[in-house]
Amino acid sequence: MKQIIATEKAPAAIGPYSQGTIYGDVVYTSGQLPLVPETMQFVEGGIKEQAKQSLENLKAVLEESGAGLDTVIKTTCFLSDMENFSAFNEVYTEVFGTENAPARSCVEAARLPKDALVEIEAIAHKK
Repeated sequence: MKQIIATEKAPAAIGPYSQGTIYGDVVYTSGQLPLVPETMQFVEGGIKEQAKQSLENLKAVLEESGAGLDTVIKTTCFLSDMENFSAFNEVYTEVFGTENAPARSCVEAARLPKDALVEIEAIAHKK
């Protein structure tokens, strides 16, 4: 049976969707924007700051589900500009490392919600 994930430690959904769902032992998150949960405004700064905030939001949703960054199987990362790829990778590597990094797709999107620079979603396994 499907379970909905909801936490105040990550931004509320800005549309008709949940922060994530659990089916069995698998967690599927919605794309996490670089919104500060308390203000629902973008974190100040550029791609590195936005990537870090999106990953913090992703972590909060995963932890609420009983998973964690260490159980992520696959991420899909959307960048508004592939010129930000190297800077994004620096932050992503700080979080996931290289030894046990999940599978990943990283694509440029013509436009992200609220004109974000990055959005990140994940599939993980519950602990």
